[in-house]
Amino acid sequence: MNAKKLALLGILAGLGATIAVNSARADALSDIKAKGVLVVGVKADYPPFGSLSPSGENVGIEPDLARELAKGLGVKVQFVPVVAANRMQFLEQGKIDVMIATMNDTPERAKAVDIVHPDYYASGYNIMVPKTVHLTSWSQLKGVPVCAIQGAFYNKEVAEKFGAETVAFTGVAEALTALRQGRCNAFVYDDTAIEGKLQDPSWKDYDMPLESQDAQPWGIAVKLGETDLAAYISKSIIDWDKTGLILSLETKYGIKHAAFAVQMHNKYK
Repeated sequence: MNAKKLALLGILAGLGATIAVNSARADALSDIKAKGVLVVGVKADYPPFGSLSPSGENVGIEPDLARELAKGLGVKVQFVPVVAANRMQFLEQGKIDVMIATMNDTPERAKAVDIVHPDYYASGYNIMVPKTVHLTSWSQLKGVPVCAIQGAFYNKEVAEKFGAETVAFTGVAEALTALRQGRCNAFVYDDTAIEGKLQDPSWKDYDMPLESQDAQPWGIAVKLGETDLAAYISKSIIDWDKTGLILSLETKYGIKHAAFAVQMHNKYK
């Protein structure tokens, strides 16, 4: 067999394999219905978006959204705990069908997984202060010592845009200790993480009084090429926005309405 025929056979074999893979991926939705279970990767350490109850039940905004997806398919839901370091790998490896785990929608991540649009949420940065500190504007931070985490992208903006004097710490625990001790007047951090911290009764005397800044969208992800599953989730997200489900879940879990959630509800209602 000459070289040209060998090359042609190689191309055809590769094409056939690609078609087979894409066909299998296109059947993801029917496969889930057939097995009767939707396996969803969620956070288990990030209240109120995803955590475990004292009885070990997955609770939070994202597990509730996962239950809605499973309900729409007429199947059960199975949760797999994920963290930032493994959530995309679990999806790529087929350990989960869907990932709803506080993941920012970025071009780099979209090369590895299919991020469903529209995005379902967004988070930015904000500050936590004692309730005795009455802040109504970011401009009031000028000259104020603010606890921060080393390497956080928003430290520079808080200092340059609002004039705060950032005091950086290596970890969250150290920064929070400094806040309690009065070494800083405020703590700048991810707004969703602050919301979770404020759920803790030991922080009942603290608040997040300002509007979040620099919101970044969150996306639900599926494996590359699973177009039918992505289309189903996309329609579901639009329905959630239309009905105000995400706003209702924010209320259920005791957090303020994110500007993004309000904007999306107004867009689709």
